[in-house]
Amino acid sequence: QVQLVESGGGLVQAGGSLRLSCAASGSFFRITSMGWYRQAPGKQRELVAVISSGISGSANYADSVKGRFTISRDNAKNTVYLQMDSLKPEDSAVYYCKAFRGGGYWGQGTQVTVSS
Repeated sequence: QVQLVESGGGLVQAGGSLRLSCAASGSFFRITSMGWYRQAPGKQRELVAVISSGISGSANYADSVKGRFTISRDNAKNTVYLQMDSLKPEDSAVYYCKAFRGGGYWGQGTQVTVSS
């Protein structure tokens, strides 16, 4: 089992920044990668960014956030971050952390609201 707890969401003006954190606990055996998803009201949950668990720590991003969001990890703290800069109102959503192993493990989500 893997437990994930997100934090760092909130209300921010357009153009501002937020940093989300995802603290993981439990068994990390064979977790291949960690990712951030988001879901806005009435929309499907979408992948925002993913980072591999390997040595390279390679990352991939949705086109809509490339150049504005950065995913990173701190293995010593078992924490994954999502630095969000130049935020736009369309970034408003509940952001979820996911650990990729089998069917995957999800956190409870954290709300991000960007005002115009």
